[in-house]
Amino acid sequence: MSTAEILPSHAARDELPKALKRFRAEGQSAAPLIFGAHRKPEAVVIPFDLYSQLIPAIEELEIARVVRERSQVGEARPLSEVAEQLGLDPADYS
Repeated sequence: MSTAEILPSHAARDELPKALKRFRAEGQSAAPLIFGAHRKPEAVVIPFDLYSQLIPAIEELEIARVVRERSQVGEARPLSEVAEQLGLDPADYS
């Protein structure tokens, strides 16, 4: 199986034991198992060691996404202004 081959879901199920054997033999450099309905890539199975190395990058991407979303919400306002608008006195909560 080439790295670009996209298997239908039912074929991926049959290929999984072979992929695990390949992962054991080749480690992180083993070709992933890519599959999805109608050969549209929807999921991928990769060696766990590779996944472990990717986790920090995945977390950074998620943090960056959250920061982008929150920065698009609008202009930042001081907490004291928000509290005043809500009729709260921040001194009551310190």
